[in-house]
Amino acid sequence: MSDYDFDLFTIGAGSGGVRASRVAAAHGAKVAVAEEYRVGGTCVIRGCVPKKMLVYGAHFAEDLEDAREFGWDLEEPKFDWVRLRDTVLGDVDRLNGLYTETLENHDVTIFHERAEISGPHELTLASGKVVTAKYILIATGAEPARLEFPGSDLAITSNEAFHLDEVPKRILIAGGGYIANEFAGIFNEFGSKVCLVNRGDQLLRSYDEGLRDRLLQISLMKGINFAFNTTFKSITKNDDGTLHVELNGADDMDVDVVMFATGRNPNVKGLGLDTVGVEQGTIGEILVDEYSKTNVDHIYAVGDVTNRVQLTPVAIREGQAFADTVFNDDPKTVSYDCIPSAVFSHPPIAAVGMTEGEARNKLGNIKVYQSDFRPMKNVVAGRNERGLYKMIVDAANDKVVGIHMIGPESAEIMQGFAVAVKAGLTKADFDATTAIHPSMAEELVLLK
Repeated sequence: MSDYDFDLFTIGAGSGGVRASRVAAAHGAKVAVAEEYRVGGTCVIRGCVPKKMLVYGAHFAEDLEDAREFGWDLEEPKFDWVRLRDTVLGDVDRLNGLYTETLENHDVTIFHERAEISGPHELTLASGKVVTAKYILIATGAEPARLEFPGSDLAITSNEAFHLDEVPKRILIAGGGYIANEFAGIFNEFGSKVCLVNRGDQLLRSYDEGLRDRLLQISLMKGINFAFNTTFKSITKNDDGTLHVELNGADDMDVDVVMFATGRNPNVKGLGLDTVGVEQGTIGEILVDEYSKTNVDHIYAVGDVTNRVQLTPVAIREGQAFADTVFNDDPKTVSYDCIPSAVFSHPPIAAVGMTEGEARNKLGNIKVYQSDFRPMKNVVAGRNERGLYKMIVDAANDKVVGIHMIGPESAEIMQGFAVAVKAGLTKADFDATTAIHPSMAEELVLLK
């Protein structure tokens, strides 16, 4: 008989927490999970999944327009935001049920309430119930960062964007990262007048400069406005319910919605970390070793709460590695090398490996291959939007160390090529591969 109520108690039922709990249970552990909101976490409930559905919906704005050049005569299309919103939220409900069912099918006990670490191997639930566990896993994810200035409470975050009653006629989005650019594209296609305000002088700092410049150029062409090197003074509500925004570095403006998309901070409030002395970093992130273990032997953490790499697939891998290590005597770590990523902007960006700048700094002698082209669909549609693909090669050994692209379906194309970069293939390997013609992806095996 165990001395504890559970072998594993997981705080947070997001992607990482659900994977860790399910796998640990499959290895024979007695597992419980506490989730104060909904099972599925940020990605499923209020992040990448519903956002991608909005991206799909937004693409129809241009697709319906382009269809005329492909021979389709359509009546003047009308967009119903409430119908899309409710369809998306309905699918979120479905996914929430599936994630719950997955845990229940593995005999994981679910507490639909908050849990706080109240002592070594001990947790206290919001209901007052006290439970013990041999191991505790923290997988509480991250939450949207909010700026602080007079009237900042009048702004929304990405969490609330999925629940708006109508598409705002004018929206000001604060930020320059992937969330800001994705929602700028979404609302622009839905007919909003969009202005993106960024305190710095560039978008998407971690991405290749050529792609960043191309996205800015295309976004301006689509009618999205930008205010760089700009900060907020205040937000006040007008008599008609709209918002008056005072800015440093740009003209004041009246908008219907202000949205913060200025990053995400580890969700660590009220976890009781100080009670047992769990070490944290400068923004509250839980510090862990390569096996996701904190400085307290029986407490682990995975996912965005550690602020290692804030990506859902990474959290899932971390959860899997934790469960295999602790409950299957099979020590595993996660490789953070060559992680592919995408920005579902309009058009989307995808990348894997080193940017041109990073490669020059680290490797010195590199070769850069580039294709700047107009996708066939855009040619027929009469759309002047161009794609840009870049390949970064280590000149010393011909190894492909980075691929970066902006254009239609970039994420779908990148997934396969990310395998090639992760496997260490060379430019000669790409050159030896026969192209699929006509396709956009063939550009990557035809680079000269």
